[in-house]
Amino acid sequence: MSQFKDKVIAACAKKEALFSESLGRYALRSMFAGAFLTMTTAVGIIGADAISSQFPALAKFVFTFIFAIGLVYVLIFNGELATSNMMYLTTGAYYKVISWKKVVTILLYCTIFNLVGAVILAWLFNQSYAFNQLTEQSFVINTVQTKLAKDNWMAFIEGITANMFVNIAILGYMLLKEESAKFFVVVSAIFMFVLISNEHLIANFASFMLAGFSPVDQIKGFDLLNIIRQWVVVFFGNWIGGGLFIGIAYGWLNKSQTKHVD
Repeated sequence: MSQFKDKVIAACAKKEALFSESLGRYALRSMFAGAFLTMTTAVGIIGADAISSQFPALAKFVFTFIFAIGLVYVLIFNGELATSNMMYLTTGAYYKVISWKKVVTILLYCTIFNLVGAVILAWLFNQSYAFNQLTEQSFVINTVQTKLAKDNWMAFIEGITANMFVNIAILGYMLLKEESAKFFVVVSAIFMFVLISNEHLIANFASFMLAGFSPVDQIKGFDLLNIIRQWVVVFFGNWIGGGLFIGIAYGWLNKSQTKHVD
């Protein structure tokens, strides 16, 4: 058995067992994943705003690098992230070690509690001095307005490519042995999708909630129906990118009877 197949099957068994044993523990691990990404999003926002007054061209680079560390936290501390589970669980269903019904159930449950974690941390950050100073010109406000202005097709395609980057990071963390190499692959892959403003559902939970709780009243396009539209479209784009283009693709590659496996 390939290392990829072995680790995917083990991960699916672990996730299904945790979900079946304790919905509360699975919910908390999912909340932590949403919280970790919200933490680094929040710090990245303040970093981008701080540097933009002197070097506006560097603001996005600062935000992108700080945000990328969030996935490292998720992986080290065993958070349950919906967008990486799209790869693990979809591949597990392809290998027939978990049912499609259970895949959908776990993914939806995980996504909901990723959002809960993001909401809680976003609210906490917005009680702080730094976030009480946000204005209409803040990095997060401009970012959220740009995301909400995208049409469905653009958001869907960017959802696909974003989760391809994310699951390249997951594959690297899974297959590499050196900790420094793992860190480089994770941070570099996340840096790339954020830099080109692709759409990642849980990252959007973080940025949207931080903007929504901010003192800024008028955020263009920030209404419930438009937010739900964007999240639903990005969810399916992420699932195709992570589940099909990375998960099932590598699952098929590693069904080979030759030694050419991952």
